[in-house]
Amino acid sequence: MMDLLEKDRVDFLRYQRGELTASYVYQKLASIEKDKANKDVLIRIKHEEQKHYNILRRYTKTDVKPDMKVVNKFYWIAKILGNTFAIKKMESSEIDSLSAYQVYTDYPDIHDIAVDESKHEDELIAMINEERLNYMGSVVLGLNDALVEFTGALAGYTLALNNSTLIALTGSITGVAAALSMASSEYLSTKSDGGDSKKPFNAAIYTGFAYLVTVVALIAPFMILKNVIVALFIMLTMALLIIAAFNYYYSVARGESFRKRFTEMAILSFSVAGLSFIIGYILKLIVGV
Repeated sequence: MMDLLEKDRVDFLRYQRGELTASYVYQKLASIEKDKANKDVLIRIKHEEQKHYNILRRYTKTDVKPDMKVVNKFYWIAKILGNTFAIKKMESSEIDSLSAYQVYTDYPDIHDIAVDESKHEDELIAMINEERLNYMGSVVLGLNDALVEFTGALAGYTLALNNSTLIALTGSITGVAAALSMASSEYLSTKSDGGDSKKPFNAAIYTGFAYLVTVVALIAPFMILKNVIVALFIMLTMALLIIAAFNYYYSVARGESFRKRFTEMAILSFSVAGLSFIIGYILKLIVGV
């Protein structure tokens, strides 16, 4: 092993701390993982990061401490959003160090770290099976249906009824009924599909819950404000924020394009809302309310 050049020492110490911190993160995630297979995968990745730390330490001949703020941050991200999201988010932050490792051609085993990070660990991460991601299709169904259907319905009610209390009441009744309908439809659909990847009851819960939460968020402005136009504007803003938040989570967890999914979902929801607003206005003129 060749001696470490002084100009590379600072960078190696930073990478060394990053690898040790990642090792602690995976250990922490493994401690809260209930599935044995997933826990074993997390422990294996933890050992990979520890191996990288040891390689770097042989060059620096210095011990470093992990960044516990980062460890605790990803621990709570995993608790709230799941291990897969936390891992993908953490791995995306290592992209700069990956490209940096490849620069050090004078240190062959350092280059090997980049190979491990880009191939072996990706394969291990793909082995993690998280329940909430298995039901992501059910969540998409409930969320997308609620956004498209409900932004349009509330936009139509706004001009047709012109009363925030009445809009909120009508929307609540419609929303609860639609959530139950969507949940039961997902239950029957999943049951008829067969297979062991999704349980019909769980799929129904994910769909219904996603729909109901979206309905509550969209109705809230009409329950609080008397001005229906202001409430409509806030409702549309809420819809945009929900679309952005969900698609950000989905794009990170699934490794897909955020921009494409966000644009598609936003255009669909707001197009239906705009069309419903126009229909509501036309009906208002015809009925003369």
